[in-house]
Amino acid sequence: MLITVSVFAQQAPQAPQVARVADDGLVIDRVAEASKRDLPRDLLKRIIGDDIDVLRGKRQDGTFQYATYERFEAGRSTQSFSIQPRKDRMETVEVKGSFVYRVIVDVPSRRLVVRKNNPIWIERVDVEMIGQTGSQTERPSFDVKAWLQPGEIKPIDLPSVARQATVRVIATADPKHGYGNLDVVLVKARIVDNADSPYADAVASAKAIQRGLDNNDIPSIRAMAQRMRSSLGGVVRASSAPPPPPDAPEARTTPGPELQTELQMIEDLLTGSEPERREGLDRLHQLLRRMRR
Repeated sequence: MLITVSVFAQQAPQAPQVARVADDGLVIDRVAEASKRDLPRDLLKRIIGDDIDVLRGKRQDGTFQYATYERFEAGRSTQSFSIQPRKDRMETVEVKGSFVYRVIVDVPSRRLVVRKNNPIWIERVDVEMIGQTGSQTERPSFDVKAWLQPGEIKPIDLPSVARQATVRVIATADPKHGYGNLDVVLVKARIVDNADSPYADAVASAKAIQRGLDNNDIPSIRAMAQRMRSSLGGVVRASSAPPPPPDAPEARTTPGPELQTELQMIEDLLTGSEPERREGLDRLHQLLRRMRR
């Protein structure tokens, strides 16, 4: 039991990590305020992406304490193969992926861009998978035993979302027509945040910052950065200091004088000439690295 508690504690977001995310809200707000047409979107997206992982309690195996992978499409990965006709045996093609919930066997309409594809016989689809929880390997197998014509697909849903999956398609082509092209598509599950997460509001604000960065919406970025920092202020204070007396005014989380000076210098540089803006971005990188140590 002690070991279980210890591992769980290591996986949960720690107070210094949450405090770092709160400080990132201040940094994002000031950078957005200082930026004109030179908002460093890529840098800020990386920062906010890391912050969301922290608030979700990301574990080393890619799962989360406060979020789960659900059967909603988040993306696809596709690998293409040429299936040759063989008299003695069928071909086996293999693809691997993480957090997969569906496999699509696809025979494209065309091969080599202009030539019509040929039909392919799909014998079966074998899967080795590990679920989101536990470490036991499952080996479901799906019989197809059918010719897929050009332009036809065969979707196969896995029993659960697989943390790791190896998919093997056993197939062959018709000797009368020659080889055919086959695509194996892995559909990745979407991360869904738990409604009961203590950081649900901060994660919602962080995702709104991502949308604001995509749309270059400075007012929205600043408002959501302030909201994220505000929603985490109570968590950081509660974990790092004893509660104030009942009649004491609410404490405000403000940056120290050194951080204020550094941010002011970065703001001044970001509003200057091109060399000064580059120096400002370099200083911002260095500041963030120092804050995350």
